[in-house]
Amino acid sequence: MELKKLIYTVEDGVAVVTMNYMKNLNAIDEQMADELMYVVDTAEKDPNVRVLVLKGSGRAFSAGGDIGYFYELIQAGGDVNMDGLIAKVGIVADGLKKMSKMVITSVCGAAAGAGVSLALGGDFMICADNAKFILAFVNIGLVPDTGATYLLSKAIGVSRTMELAATGRPLSADEAKSLGLAYKVTTPDELDEVTMKFARKLAAGPLLSYKNIKKQIYDANYADYKKWLDETEIPTQRECAASMDFQEGCKAFIEKRKAVFEGK
Repeated sequence: MELKKLIYTVEDGVAVVTMNYMKNLNAIDEQMADELMYVVDTAEKDPNVRVLVLKGSGRAFSAGGDIGYFYELIQAGGDVNMDGLIAKVGIVADGLKKMSKMVITSVCGAAAGAGVSLALGGDFMICADNAKFILAFVNIGLVPDTGATYLLSKAIGVSRTMELAATGRPLSADEAKSLGLAYKVTTPDELDEVTMKFARKLAAGPLLSYKNIKKQIYDANYADYKKWLDETEIPTQRECAASMDFQEGCKAFIEKRKAVFEGK
């Protein structure tokens, strides 16, 4: 596959996947999701890859979905169907948890929406101190998707996940560390160096042990993920995406005004 929105390199046993769509803050559309699925599968099958690093280019890890695109569809009178994108990004997040190689997500700047799910997909998250995790779906009348509530509930519990999902407030890098989501927090200038140093350390470690540790953790915590995605997340987001509240929330976001929701 020709990569148009990602950069993929392998050196010293470490595959580095860089989301590279800076003009839209690395927002994830179906093309990028297809490319992510491809490179995760490629890294899994490549015996030269021992560790995978996922990062963003520019000033954001990923802005999540493209609200401007949704706004244009709404203005044109079209339906917004997110089923395909949700399923694909969900499969990527699950694939990172399931793959036999250790995965590090390296987060600088904003990780919003689906970007949160990708950041949580790693086995270790290393953050710059300017990182922000934003589940602001509620502000446009949607629910978190691409596995975010599932992964967060497993990691930080139901009450904290409810707070973040229902309020949409940003989570800082330091708070992510205190909650156990982030492994390390460093400066933006040192993020790449710290990430790659740790990646090379893992790459020199006992790979069979790592593989089976991941399998134990996956089977204990994530085995029902695909069923949950198909039976719970996609239908609930589909209902919200068809609502008047979503249309109002999306318009208000683009038009830079306060949304007036009516619960329908």
